[in-house]
Amino acid sequence: MTSVVELTLSHLRSHRRTSLALDGRPVAIFGANGAGKTNILEAVSLLSPGRGLRRAGADELIRRPEALGWKVSAVLRSGKTLHEVETAAEPGQSRSVKIDGKTTTQVALGKVARVVWLIPAMDRLWIEGADGRRRFLDRIAMSFDPGHAQAVLTYEKAMRERNRLLKDMVRDAHWYVALERQMASSAEEISTNRRAALARLRAAQRDAETAFPSAALDLVHPDRELPESEDALADALAENRPADLRAGRTLIGPHRIDLTAVYEEKGVAAAQCSTGEQKALLISLVLTNARALREDTGSTPLILLDEVAAHLDANRRAALYDEICALEAQAWMTGTGAELFAELGDRAQHIDVSETEGESRADMLVPS
Repeated sequence: MTSVVELTLSHLRSHRRTSLALDGRPVAIFGANGAGKTNILEAVSLLSPGRGLRRAGADELIRRPEALGWKVSAVLRSGKTLHEVETAAEPGQSRSVKIDGKTTTQVALGKVARVVWLIPAMDRLWIEGADGRRRFLDRIAMSFDPGHAQAVLTYEKAMRERNRLLKDMVRDAHWYVALERQMASSAEEISTNRRAALARLRAAQRDAETAFPSAALDLVHPDRELPESEDALADALAENRPADLRAGRTLIGPHRIDLTAVYEEKGVAAAQCSTGEQKALLISLVLTNARALREDTGSTPLILLDEVAAHLDANRRAALYDEICALEAQAWMTGTGAELFAELGDRAQHIDVSETEGESRADMLVPS
């Protein structure tokens, strides 16, 4: 399994300095709203590539009013190997990453620790815009293949440059060819990774004994079937250039793909399910993702579940905790009261988070 052995937050949001010593068990964090619970989960999420579970820019993480640089340091255990990980940023700068004392890229974080998460902002995933569903899918794909993050970044950069040409009504084909070829190459990789991720989820759902509902997942393009090969997509982008010029943006590609889900047992689209059913489907997918990663890598990822008890009754909460423990996962969970984690007992470490005069404090509870 993958676990955090030590975690230190320095000048990150409401935490001036918080240090935690962990033993690999799930972590139940409770406290009042605004106390700084989610900030701890966000710190753990920054041990993976990207902008963390809140998608915050580096300057947004700075503790105010000091406005000093922030840092997250951790000792990670992956199997029998320990890694020292540090990520930090000074005001006005992008975040840096060090692994075992050596400066490296964010993508390298995905090779040291896999992290999956569910936050309250995702509760409306199935009923809001497709952007959130694509990000959700890409996080899953990245958990299986950390290189997926670079493919997405490369595609988006080339697309932004192409969109600028389109908005400026540039009609000379020579300006587009290289960008479209770069987009097509990245798009083929993105599409391959997404399909592979869905295939792994389907297989892991099929083989699981779980109290949570399974979801039938699919990918759809709003206007047309998306070509799969690099050459075919490059040709499609060239052919669609007149329509794109009229629209002022790129109308085809993996950036328009949508993720659909159906509650399999009931045959009902996720968007038509109750709030509780939608939450249960999301939890199911996160657990399935973790299960598939454990099968593929031999190591369960870190699981972050913010306000996980929302919309779950006591039976579902107990079932969730049982599945997390069966996975042998270090799941980091938050809630407003200790009673929400009573079913975990000594299977978890319990942390009481409080806030005084704008500064968060985290106290590890010692079993009585």
